[in-house]
Amino acid sequence: MSDTPVTSFLGQQTPLPVSPEEAVLDYVPNPRPSALYLARFAAPEFTSLCPVTGQPDFAHLVIDYAPGETIVESKSLKLFLGSFRNHAGFHEDVTVGIGQRLVDEMQPRWLRIGGYWYPRGGIPIDVFWQTGTPPEGLWVPDQGVSSYRGRG
Repeated sequence: MSDTPVTSFLGQQTPLPVSPEEAVLDYVPNPRPSALYLARFAAPEFTSLCPVTGQPDFAHLVIDYAPGETIVESKSLKLFLGSFRNHAGFHEDVTVGIGQRLVDEMQPRWLRIGGYWYPRGGIPIDVFWQTGTPPEGLWVPDQGVSSYRGRG
């Protein structure tokens, strides 16, 4: 018998979910549940749609979390994030909604998300959300993404 967790998407051809609501996130047991550590996902080519104009919006998302009993399986996260390509939402709603869904389902010790959005109407909008103060002793590096500065 294998100790490999059962996942919905690994090793399979998987179409992109039609919407974030229909996307399924897989969680597997944390291989180091007693260790306090930070896991980071970066999505530098994230897209969603403007809810007013329907035009594409682009962002660099950085998701940092300290796992609890489970970790999110990366292919399911990639499919979930890709499902926003046809989703219309304001930057704030999209960024915070992604973070809240991960927290609600995965129940990490701590999570933060930074949404570094490219300009819409000439104004870049950066959105940040976290669950609270990081646990004592957790190394939390800078997210490493500069605010938008134009071509200069």
